Amino acid sequence: MSEATVSGVPPRLTFARWIAALAVAVVAWGVAYAYLTDFADAIVAGVGLERGTHFAEAVHFFFYDTPKVLLLLTGIVFVMGIIQTFFSPERTRALLSGKRLGVGNVLAATLGIVTPFCSCSAVPLFIGFLSAGVPMGVTFSFLISAPMVNEVALVLLFGMFGWKVAALYLGMGLLVAIVAGYVIGELKMERYLEDWVRAIQMGESQAADGTGMNWVERFEAGGRHVKEIVGKVWPYVMAGIGLGAAIHGYVPEDFMASIMGKDAPWWSVPAAVLIGVPMYTNAAGIIPIVEALIGKGAALGTVLAFMMSVIALSAPEMIILRKVLKPQLIATFAGVVATGILLVGYVFNAVL
Repeated sequence: MSEATVSGVPPRLTFARWIAALAVAVVAWGVAYAYLTDFADAIVAGVGLERGTHFAEAVHFFFYDTPKVLLLLTGIVFVMGIIQTFFSPERTRALLSGKRLGVGNVLAATLGIVTPFCSCSAVPLFIGFLSAGVPMGVTFSFLISAPMVNEVALVLLFGMFGWKVAALYLGMGLLVAIVAGYVIGELKMERYLEDWVRAIQMGESQAADGTGMNWVERFEAGGRHVKEIVGKVWPYVMAGIGLGAAIHGYVPEDFMASIMGKDAPWWSVPAAVLIGVPMYTNAAGIIPIVEALIGKGAALGTVLAFMMSVIALSAPEMIILRKVLKPQLIATFAGVVATGILLVGYVFNAVL
């Protein structure tokens, strides 16, 4: 019997076994992600529901989105745990600090364009950035941009409304993400990160930069990262997506169109934002609703403000973020982003 077994400590995996285990895990992850829709379909059929009803769509949404976000969370956190062994937190902060003209915010917001995540799916990478020592304001620029401005939304807007609307949406969405992240960063609110996130950051800041680590130690660091972060966040993921599923499909289009008309008073834009916050879907899912509202005579700026609030300020996202951020920081994030969205709504209504 080995010394490790006698002492009760499980033996460490060798490099070859880590590679074999990771190969199996990657294949399993890819297969699971590819069959998310089939899995949700099977659940709906298995409980005797018929697609097309509000309840069936809610059930389908929950059993599709929950494993999707958890898979993303696990995979991204593991990879980020390995990557940060190559960089000390101080070096990472230096690379993405964005002190001069918010360069880090611009880079993060631009990265968000090419990552077609909904708000809840963007949270895993947001958490990974925070735990790796990326400045908080920069991570918020990514968190805002990823769901709000992505290629799916731009292509659909271009197809329905033309290149001018798509380009204006791209520019305004990036502006909101960059400025909001920059403002949050300048407010220096790191003390409002949850204690366990700050503990991870402080622990890593005291650790070596990883230059002397071998690959087994790097893989082990990734595994510890998953255990520490996913183990704490997963109940909030399920609660947030559960709320989104309960609301999904129950969008009162006629009611919304009645208060979003082109001749509606000034308060129609903030009202549209407030209506959008409790809802949850991604850009592709909300575009058909936007099209329906426009067809019923709603003002484009007001409808786009509604769309941006749904995909960048959703209540399920706030529930998941609550495990990472304290209420003061969540309120600041929501207030800054909402202000930017209101500006977008009024600008679109003024120029179009």
